[in-house]
Amino acid sequence: MTSTTLSVPEIHCGHCKAAIEGAVGPLEGVSAVEVDVDARSVRVDHDDAVTVRALVDVIEDQGYDVPDQEALAG
Repeated sequence: MTSTTLSVPEIHCGHCKAAIEGAVGPLEGVSAVEVDVDARSVRVDHDDAVTVRALVDVIEDQGYDVPDQEALAG
């Protein structure tokens, strides 16, 4: 099990939290997702089959920019 934390500066409210958790949570291999509105971050517990790129893509599909994801993937 891996834990990945992504910075998502555009998170600012409960709707953001619900949208991201609702999109990331159902992904196969994701066991937990928690959006911290104050820290503007998303922590995802997942198995090794789930890539950082896949997480970023799902969050960006919800309309949120995830900067510096290449650095996080390395």
